Amino acid sequence: MLNRICPIFLLFMLMCVGTMNAQFGFSHEIGFVIGPNAFQSDYGERSDFETNIGNVGLEFGIVHYLNFSYRAECNCFTRYTYFNDHFKVRNELTFTTVNLEHFGRYVGDDKVSLTADQLRAMHGNTRVLNLGTQLEFFPRSIREFESGGYLLAPYAALGVQYNYYTPTVESDLGRLTDPGVLPIKYQDAYQNESGSTWSIVASFGTRYKFTETSDLLFDVRWRYYFSNWVDGLNPDENLYPENKANDWGFIINVGYIYYLNF
Repeated sequence: MLNRICPIFLLFMLMCVGTMNAQFGFSHEIGFVIGPNAFQSDYGERSDFETNIGNVGLEFGIVHYLNFSYRAECNCFTRYTYFNDHFKVRNELTFTTVNLEHFGRYVGDDKVSLTADQLRAMHGNTRVLNLGTQLEFFPRSIREFESGGYLLAPYAALGVQYNYYTPTVESDLGRLTDPGVLPIKYQDAYQNESGSTWSIVASFGTRYKFTETSDLLFDVRWRYYFSNWVDGLNPDENLYPENKANDWGFIINVGYIYYLNF
């Protein structure tokens, strides 16, 4: 159901953008973002602090904004509407890379068992290309911020993304198909093949007016994938309910945004 809703929502947003452009016009902004991604997956113990801070990778990419409050071709603000003065559309292409290991009490130095050895020997990574659109809401006036009325412009955003992932699962004990290499829960529950899925993204952050034509950005976001295969592992959720949640990530971004003059 969600896999059907996401592309419909994305198409709806693109149709809205086309309609608004025809009626009101807009200007463009472009920039880049970078920051850590705390990737939550089937590696490690659920709700474990060491897992949460251990499986942290890097995310970076480029962003593009549609600014409906300003028209660059005439160097003027557009006709005022609440939407123009409080919303922007953010399009982005980002790349995520995360190395993954098992953390938590089941792989502690005090654990002496075959399963503990198997878990400690497991490791992997995933590389994800994310492409999508978000609608950003600014409670304060975009016009006033761009005119230098204040330095900070907080916002909240919601959107969808298409994600192409390439996971790798390995073990220091040998080939994954050899007996005794993987714990029982991960046998026949892994894949080293690329795939794709949709995700929903929610974020909040703020812009800081850096110069007349540029902003600095601080952004905290949550990305929930509609797949449990992004990390390459997917144990049977009926037998192992601790692994029933799909993969997701918590990202902190900093960035630089420049206002284009066309």
